Amino acid sequence: MEQKLMIDRPLILVGLMGAGKTSVGRRLAKRLNLPFCDADEEIVKAAGCSIEDIFELYGEGAFRDGERKVIIRLLDKSPKVLATGGGAFIDDTARKAIKENGISIWLRVPLDTLVMRTENRGGRPLLKDQDVPATLKTLMEKRYPIYETANIVIDAVGDTPDDTAEAIIKELERYLSQSRTQ
Repeated sequence: MEQKLMIDRPLILVGLMGAGKTSVGRRLAKRLNLPFCDADEEIVKAAGCSIEDIFELYGEGAFRDGERKVIIRLLDKSPKVLATGGGAFIDDTARKAIKENGISIWLRVPLDTLVMRTENRGGRPLLKDQDVPATLKTLMEKRYPIYETANIVIDAVGDTPDDTAEAIIKELERYLSQSRTQ
């Protein structure tokens, strides 16, 4: 079902790895008839190698620098749905750019769901050779207070990506109507 919301800037999905930013983002973009962009895919294109390789060859700092640059480039104020990596919103500069140029939407997911979604999947350098539940719990403790500053918070608890996209649309309608009256 296509929605008719007046979206005039990027919608940026933030949250931990495994929160569903990409799968929800694709569905949200389709429902809103907007382009979809995955920041991680754009980073891979720009770097010419995988995120795992960037971490291994150059370190997390170099990855975060590249991630920040790519996200700022993608925030060109044109309406789109942008899925970011889990650490993107934690970076002060990237978060400031997101807040100035778009609407941030945090997909809040409980630890057990994140563990289930990430435990046996590769391509997540922060989880490589780690105790996945303990690492995710530590990331939650560090990042959730920052994610809470997003414009919209969506509790994506066991919902399908389609259900979560619909929940976002409902919250967007509320958020946009409040923004117009302020």
